[in-house]
Amino acid sequence: MLSSLVKKHNDDLAKVREAQEHRKKEAMAAATDLTNAMVDHLNVGVAQAYLNEKKLDSEMRTLTTNASQFAKQTQQWLALIDNFNTALKELGHVQSWAKAIESDVKTITSALEYVYKSTQETPRSSTGSGGGSGSGSIS
Repeated sequence: MLSSLVKKHNDDLAKVREAQEHRKKEAMAAATDLTNAMVDHLNVGVAQAYLNEKKLDSEMRTLTTNASQFAKQTQQWLALIDNFNTALKELGHVQSWAKAIESDVKTITSALEYVYKSTQETPRSSTGSGGGSGSGSIS
């Protein structure tokens, strides 16, 4: 009887150990599945972040290239505007010079008209009777 109780106890203990081992394996499998699922979920996020980073790097390179081209174009525009301003200044100088020349020509024209009119107003008899003696007396 004692040996049968010990045997029964040992059998029950073996069954409990076996059930416990089975539950332990199930718990380990469940923990492994959960861990894998979590890692997969995190990997998807990490993979998406990596793809986004690659896209950002590509966009950054494109933006840098475009900014460089824009800076070159801006420098060209500034050079053109500077040349245009210089040409306008020169045109202003030419315009001032032309006005000065025009004023001088008007002065000369006025003087010539005055001389012409004054020679026209003198009596013709004095110019005709002298016969060139006026120019001879100057020498």
